[in-house]
Amino acid sequence: MILKIPFNNPYMTGKELWNITQAHVNGQMAGDGPFTKQCHRWIEERTGIAKALLTHSCTAALEMAAFLADLNPGDEVIMPSYTFVSTANAFVMRGAIPVFIDIRPDTLNIDETLIESAITERTKVIVPVHYAGVGCEMDAIMRTARWHNLMVIEDAAQGVMSSYKERSLGAIGHLGAYSFHETKNIISGEGGALLINDPTLSERAEIIREKGTNRSQFFRGQIDKYTWVDVGSSYLPGELIAAFLFAQMEEAETITQRRLGIWQTYHDALSPLCQEKGIRQPIVPDGCRHNAHMYYLLLPSLEQRTAFIARLRERDIMAVFHYVPLHDAPAGKRLGRTHGPMSVTRHVADCLVRLPLWVGLEDEQPRVIDRIMEALHGL
Repeated sequence: MILKIPFNNPYMTGKELWNITQAHVNGQMAGDGPFTKQCHRWIEERTGIAKALLTHSCTAALEMAAFLADLNPGDEVIMPSYTFVSTANAFVMRGAIPVFIDIRPDTLNIDETLIESAITERTKVIVPVHYAGVGCEMDAIMRTARWHNLMVIEDAAQGVMSSYKERSLGAIGHLGAYSFHETKNIISGEGGALLINDPTLSERAEIIREKGTNRSQFFRGQIDKYTWVDVGSSYLPGELIAAFLFAQMEEAETITQRRLGIWQTYHDALSPLCQEKGIRQPIVPDGCRHNAHMYYLLLPSLEQRTAFIARLRERDIMAVFHYVPLHDAPAGKRLGRTHGPMSVTRHVADCLVRLPLWVGLEDEQPRVIDRIMEALHGL
């Protein structure tokens, strides 16, 4: 029996260390070796995108996307405030201004009905964030983007193995970004990927990723020497990271199914008490296939959430809240602006709590659920 239940417990398939050994045997431990290419192929085949490029983090993938968007100082990027700081930082680093809008009360994704009114002559990009691996309303977002000639960059950090109307998250907009951080479903410790759905961006993406050089073309024999041709940075992960990641990718279906089972067990067991207590459970709209990245509850108030987390901690169950809204953060106030009321964002930030969810929790989950129900009963 596990005495203390952590919020997250990274899962290993059993093949990671073997793959790392093989990467060493191959004699290439820097980026873009055989395992990196296998990871690229896995993403491309699974999502149908034109090109995938592994990066050392999802933050790096978003930074590359900001380069590819050709942003200039003062350009505006529309995004939700309820997201991780990297969503905004990647664009702020190019001199762009994040324009924060509210989220939907059901999925907690960007409210697509608010995007149109936030667009100005300086708007260049829309950044939908697929919260909890549940897809944003991408059809509506893409229509708005086409009408106003805007680029769509999907922050699909939580969206690996999820889809919207049978299309993989991250592969619907012009560009997308995945995360393979240890808290995600498919992991490599740190890591990410840029998904390129617009083939015209592929060549420049390679250059940006290779410090602004055409080194990738040189290694493919397309040119006789490589040189500095554009802006860029070092965004490649090492081959050991890719070797670890590919072991996870090979078991991605199994990992996802096990997480979905844990998610559904929470959902079914807690539903009666949540209805009685006025506690909101996750909502997954028709047409969205999620990946069970997280299971959360929305309690009625900040005070109740604080008490709930404390009571779980007393029972050796680690639960956490999520983002401080970016528009309320010191840097968000200084570097971005808000369009419209943010009432849903503020409520969710005060009331949302995430429950432990990781592969291997299954045996302990009945005890965890008992403790959760004890803590909820006392509120």
